[in-house]
Amino acid sequence: MLSPFFKPQGVAVIGASRNPHKLGYGVVRNLKEYRYQGGIYPINKSASEILDLPCYSSVDEVPDPVDLAIIIVPAPVVPKIIKQCGQRGIKHAIVISGGFSETGEEGQKLEKELKRVADKWDINFIGPNCIGTIDTHTPVNTTFVTGMPESGEIGFCSQSGAMVASVIDWARGAGVGFSRIVSLGNQVDINETQMIRALHEDDQTRVITAYIEGVSDGKAFMEVAQRAAKDKPVVALKGGRGEGGARAVASHTGALAGSTEAYEAAFDRAGVQQASTMEEMFDWARALAWQPLPKGKNVAVLTNAGGPAILAVDALENVGLELAELTTETKNYLESRLPKAASVSNPVDVLAGSGPGTYAVALDALLTDETVDSVVVIQAPQDWFLPASLAEVVGEVAGVHDKPVITSIMGKASVEEALTILHKRKIPNVAFPERVASVLAAMVKRKEWLDIPQQTPERFTDFDEDEVQKDVSKNDWKSLLQEYGIAFPPEKNARNEKEAIKAAESIGYPVVLKLMSESVSHKTEVNGVKLGLRNSDDVQSAWKEIRQSAKSADVDMEGVQVQKMLTGGQEVIMGVRRDTQFGPMVLFGTGGTDVELLQDVESAIAPLNRLQAEKLIDATRAGIKLKGWRNQPPADRETVIKYLMRLSQLGEEMPNIDELEMNPLYVLPEGQGAYAVDVRGTMVEDEKRAG
Repeated sequence: MLSPFFKPQGVAVIGASRNPHKLGYGVVRNLKEYRYQGGIYPINKSASEILDLPCYSSVDEVPDPVDLAIIIVPAPVVPKIIKQCGQRGIKHAIVISGGFSETGEEGQKLEKELKRVADKWDINFIGPNCIGTIDTHTPVNTTFVTGMPESGEIGFCSQSGAMVASVIDWARGAGVGFSRIVSLGNQVDINETQMIRALHEDDQTRVITAYIEGVSDGKAFMEVAQRAAKDKPVVALKGGRGEGGARAVASHTGALAGSTEAYEAAFDRAGVQQASTMEEMFDWARALAWQPLPKGKNVAVLTNAGGPAILAVDALENVGLELAELTTETKNYLESRLPKAASVSNPVDVLAGSGPGTYAVALDALLTDETVDSVVVIQAPQDWFLPASLAEVVGEVAGVHDKPVITSIMGKASVEEALTILHKRKIPNVAFPERVASVLAAMVKRKEWLDIPQQTPERFTDFDEDEVQKDVSKNDWKSLLQEYGIAFPPEKNARNEKEAIKAAESIGYPVVLKLMSESVSHKTEVNGVKLGLRNSDDVQSAWKEIRQSAKSADVDMEGVQVQKMLTGGQEVIMGVRRDTQFGPMVLFGTGGTDVELLQDVESAIAPLNRLQAEKLIDATRAGIKLKGWRNQPPADRETVIKYLMRLSQLGEEMPNIDELEMNPLYVLPEGQGAYAVDVRGTMVEDEKRAG
């Protein structure tokens, strides 16, 4: 469906210009200059030729074959031009023109009209407000930006045209090759999900990169991205992660930035690796396209200078990677061949006076060592051999091993030739050694994601569906959770002091008293919870204190809940909330009154299989504590895993629930279960409903 955007048989440029300062000139120039082999048909009523190409007064006059139109005319005219393309039989268009939803209400109306006309004539289009497409292998360049990257393996799509223009210029200067580059603009028709699918299907693309401000359909995006990530690395840079950035996104392309946590969870589930910067995204992309994945986290560092090696080691450890413990055989071998003062422990320092031959011996030994999963080669500037000669050596040695090698040949002015050699050998280089850490961490993360079995979540059926629907209709969260197999401590409601004492004696001391009030979500904030009550006098005093607190806070008190006091366990929070883009998300972390203070909460997209539930737990400090912490025994982690899976299923099956939270969920020692101590929930408004 999208092939004509990258391999068109003929291109009509509607709005072509003879003025070298106009976008319509730049598009014609790029099509011609960068060796597009199909027909190029400039449309301009006032010109006879542009760049020696004959002009046409309308698209009707253009000869066959032509299957792509590039439109660069004022926004109000675009719907009319789209209609003319449809009448001519052109089914694909790139609308470079701006002046649509990014400009406000009038632009939004015009954009809707553009979409209506395109749908009527069955036209697929990219844009509006974009800068076009590049396929370096066809080759074709439909942009107006000066320059074109070398042919390569990295595909890039972006919702920002400025990002595309910058990447084109950067790629030319850095000597990094791209397969396809796409500016998506406002994504009125073709969106990021469809483009990721197209890059996945492209044989020349080995790594997919994307600058994303928002996604058109969260579930569809996850499905397509996950399918792509199983075959090719997918790296994304998400714009609009902060509050200010999200506002900028809304004014930039009209995209919904969405919840940062939701995007992180969706990317994680789909195998999309989220970079923090443009530099990081393309550092990762080069390594993932050019190098084999490491089998583990053990890294060897080879250097000629101590300071840069220390920076590299610090950075590696900060991202969870480890220095390999070299074998005795490797150390003995290095000791016999390196200068006497060299360090043969990891990091291996060959010293400043060593040349490329010494590097070659050491690199081969490190790559041969079974304890080493990857190698970082660092060379600080010196004046007794050319960096290019080291690049040749590294390329030759790395080429006979199946382990990743990342170099940091430091400097700028003296390393241009070396970088050219490294790129031809498919060895990624970073200018400063700290950057190797995030590159290797991304490679390890991809390996780990590929190694995780793609299990289907277990479906639980041991509940009464009619009772579940009744519970939801009454907002009876406790009964709903109990239907899904989640336990609560013994409890009773009391409308007065005497009932509270009677309930406490029936349940058995110690007990907890909690304020009952529809108007209060967090009872502790109005002093509405009393713990550790051991006799009737305690209950009586607690009742009076809660009543007085409610009165002082001007809160309607409906009574109290008397609940069994649990001891000897750990408090966690567990919940499900609905994201407008990606549907139900499960959250887990440290619970109780410290939840806002510690902010130790992680999220995952529902539903969860067992491995995904375990991963969510282990991503938090609360999960670490569940395994046993200091004088605290291991808690009942198995029950927590079961509850997470059941809650994730509940979230998926109940699209009318917006939020449902257990805080705290009290987890007793191993084998003794876990109990939802407090629960609150809200229903979703119809216009927010997702999933």
